[in-house]
Amino acid sequence: MIVVSRFRVPEAERASFEAAAAPAVQLLSAQPGLVSIDFGVNLDEPELWALVTRWVDVGSYRRALGSTNRPVLWPLLALAIDEPSAYDAAEAVGQNLPRTR
Repeated sequence: MIVVSRFRVPEAERASFEAAAAPAVQLLSAQPGLVSIDFGVNLDEPELWALVTRWVDVGSYRRALGSTNRPVLWPLLALAIDEPSAYDAAEAVGQNLPRTR
């Protein structure tokens, strides 16, 4: 399972964004079920950032977002662009109906 969280960060806010991101990335890196983590800035558009994580299953990802970790993770994740972020292999997802908003 893959999670892609993107962020639009004005240059003037870059330092505070990186300060919020560092402990969140460190915490996620230590979570059971994490396969890989990448965090970086877009090569062509310096205000666009991405946090990409791969998990053994959706349960591992959901547990990583649990209440113990929220004080560290939510200040960063609250800044993410509002778009779907969780992906998995089509055969693992099965029939996938859009959620109503």
